[in-house]
Amino acid sequence: MPAVTIPPVPHYEPAPATEEELDWADFPTIDLSKTKTPEGRAELAPIVRDAMRTYGFLYVVNHGLTQAQNERMIDIADVPFTQVPEEEQKQFTSKIKEVGSYRGYKPRQFWTIDNGVKDQIEHYNMHRPIFEQQHPKALQPFLPEIRSFVDHNHYNVLHPILRLLALGLELPEETFVNMHNFDAQGETYVRFMKYYPRNEDDEVKTKNVWMKGHTDIGTISILWSQPVTALQILSPDGKWRYAKHIPNGLIVNAGDSMEMLSGGFYKATIHRVFQPPADQRGHTRLGLFYFSYADDDVKLVPCADSPVLQRVGITRKCADEDAPTMGVWRVARTKVYGVSETEKRDGRVEEQVVNGLVVRHYN
Repeated sequence: MPAVTIPPVPHYEPAPATEEELDWADFPTIDLSKTKTPEGRAELAPIVRDAMRTYGFLYVVNHGLTQAQNERMIDIADVPFTQVPEEEQKQFTSKIKEVGSYRGYKPRQFWTIDNGVKDQIEHYNMHRPIFEQQHPKALQPFLPEIRSFVDHNHYNVLHPILRLLALGLELPEETFVNMHNFDAQGETYVRFMKYYPRNEDDEVKTKNVWMKGHTDIGTISILWSQPVTALQILSPDGKWRYAKHIPNGLIVNAGDSMEMLSGGFYKATIHRVFQPPADQRGHTRLGLFYFSYADDDVKLVPCADSPVLQRVGITRKCADEDAPTMGVWRVARTKVYGVSETEKRDGRVEEQVVNGLVVRHYN
C-alpha cells in the first residue's frame, strides 16, 4: 500500500522556556497511562480527588501522544491565524453574543480587560465532530488530523479523568463519562488560541493582566502545556502562582459545571493570564485546548447518591429545582463573559449574575 502522506504545514517556533525564578503552583502530577488498569485507577483516584478538591488543577503526563505529534498540532494550530486572510476570517466569526457559541473565530479586542483596554487574544474554535462545521480553506487539509486529536482528547484523556473523579466520589466509574457522550447535543470543542504582545500603556492600565481571573464554564478543561509562562492560579492561600510548563504535558482543571455536579467537592478554581516574564516578552503564546461540557440536557445538580458527599455534605450554588441544564448555563455564560457589565466589590473582585447565579472575576 502507498505510504500515507500528511500535508506540509509552516513551522511555529515557540518562545524558549523561561529561566526566571518564579512562584510555581505545586499541584500533583499524574501518570495517565496508569488508568489502563483497575489497580492504576485505584492508585490515582485519591490523588486526583485531593488535587481537584484542594487546587482544582493537576498536571498530567504520559497521555499517549508523542512530543513530535504535539509539535505537529501546534504547527496546525497556527494556520487559522497566519494562513487565512483577514477577509476570510471574518466569514467565520463566532456568534458569541448572538447565540452564545464560540464556534469559529473570536477576534482580538472583543473582550474588555480593564480601564477600557481590550484583549489581544484571538482564537479559533471547532465543535468536536469537526466535519459538521465549515472551516477556512487553509485549514481544510488538516481536518482529519484535528479530528484524530479531538478523539484522543475525548476518549484517551477526558474519559480517564472523568472516571477518576467518579471514583473519588465513590460513584460508579462511568457516572461522569455517561454525561459526556460524543454524539450528544452539546458544545465540547477544541480551541486554537493565540495571545499577542501588548504595548506598555495597556500593561500599565491592566496591571499586566491579559485575561482577568475567571472560572471555566464547563466540566473539565485540558490545556496542552506550552512554554510561554503566563497562566496563574489563585492558590488556596490567596496568592497567585504560575502553572509550570511540562514538555508534552497537560494542565487539567475543573470548571463551574463539575463543581456543581460534585456538590462543591471539586473546585472550579480562579485562574488568569498574566504578562509573561521578561525573558519571554515580545513572543506570541499559542495554545491547544480541549474544553469539555456535559451533554446539553444534563441538569447541573449534585450527585447526591455519592457516599462521599453524604459524609462531607453538599454545597449548592442554588436549589436543585432552580439549577440550569448544561446547555442553558453554557449559552448564558458565553454570551456575557468580557462584554457585559460587572459590579465591582472591592479592588480585586467583580461580580455579575448569570441565570440567577453569581459569577466572580478577579483582577
